[in-house]
Amino acid sequence: MSEEKKIRVGITQGDTNGIGYEVILKTLAEPQIAELCTPVVYGSSKIAAYHRKAMEMPQVPFNIVDGAERACDGVNNLVEVMDGEVKVELGAASEAAGHAAFVALERAVSDLKNGIIDVLVTAPINKNSIQSENFNFPGHTEYLESALGYGKKSLMILFNDTVKVALVTTHLPVSKIAGAITKEAIVEKLKIFNESLKGDFGIERPRIAVLSLNPHSGDNGLLGTEEKEIIAPAIEEAYSGKIMCFGPYAADGFFGNGQYKHFDGVLAMYHDQGLAPFKTLSMDNGVNFTAGLPFVRTSPDHGTGYDIVGKNEANPESFREAIYQAIDIFRCRRNEAYIHRNPLRRQYFDKSNDNVVLDLTKDDDDDASAR
Repeated sequence: MSEEKKIRVGITQGDTNGIGYEVILKTLAEPQIAELCTPVVYGSSKIAAYHRKAMEMPQVPFNIVDGAERACDGVNNLVEVMDGEVKVELGAASEAAGHAAFVALERAVSDLKNGIIDVLVTAPINKNSIQSENFNFPGHTEYLESALGYGKKSLMILFNDTVKVALVTTHLPVSKIAGAITKEAIVEKLKIFNESLKGDFGIERPRIAVLSLNPHSGDNGLLGTEEKEIIAPAIEEAYSGKIMCFGPYAADGFFGNGQYKHFDGVLAMYHDQGLAPFKTLSMDNGVNFTAGLPFVRTSPDHGTGYDIVGKNEANPESFREAIYQAIDIFRCRRNEAYIHRNPLRRQYFDKSNDNVVLDLTKDDDDDASAR
């Protein structure tokens, strides 16, 4: 039997003034990573060397190439994407660092679409510094939905071995959250979440908890009516569509008393409602996953870390987990596709001629007479 082809993991450098290179270098310094997959960093060998020297780290060997198609298995690869010099200002937000982050992201996304790499792992960006004519998005998630979605909607999922939290709204000002919480939006996110839990994580019948928007789940309308008028009806509609979802649950008690442990996933209404408790629970091993798209993208659950950059203090565990989980999700999708490559058609017994007949006209779910 031929050996399985190694999965090519594209890694973007992120904001060049942040801790992206530190967590990348610390992760790729471990030889088991290149044994498990083929790492392909999109960045600059000079910037990588600058960060390594600033932290007084040992040398991390790279195979420098001008394109990911030239990457070699068994070693760390780096695609040079920068034209000219880039000034590194450790711990400072700058237009140059934002541009460097975008150039790496754009190149990696192009290679992902063209099948040159298999999955994408992104180092943290500064969402303000990266803004330009080419990047006018609140963050990675929205950009990737536009670039890779082909019309499909994305879903931000933060997860570790303990809990998986998804968001109805993502990078949105608090003043606009209530207006964005609609029945249609919740049902849409529940469908994506349910499919991801099954297809990306291998959970056969996922149970999803849905959080309320208002404190104490609205207190029967005293603190808001969204629970009664929007969230509960959305849960009912999704449940009638065979999605095992329950709620709405008041967010504080739900996490405080450990209810999240009884569910496979938790759908939060907005960013901090879900991510504040998640990051408290996840410690250093949380992973951000962009679900719902035809491609796999993960990232660590932390930011640029300007306050610790260059001090050799950044923990690479979340970044390492992002690589591991991207590989696991890619394999899970591949296995799911293999299992369902030739689905059996439903059959029914035709009593008129005692023959078993293939049903070529009806959907499985609609064919109540199928036996």
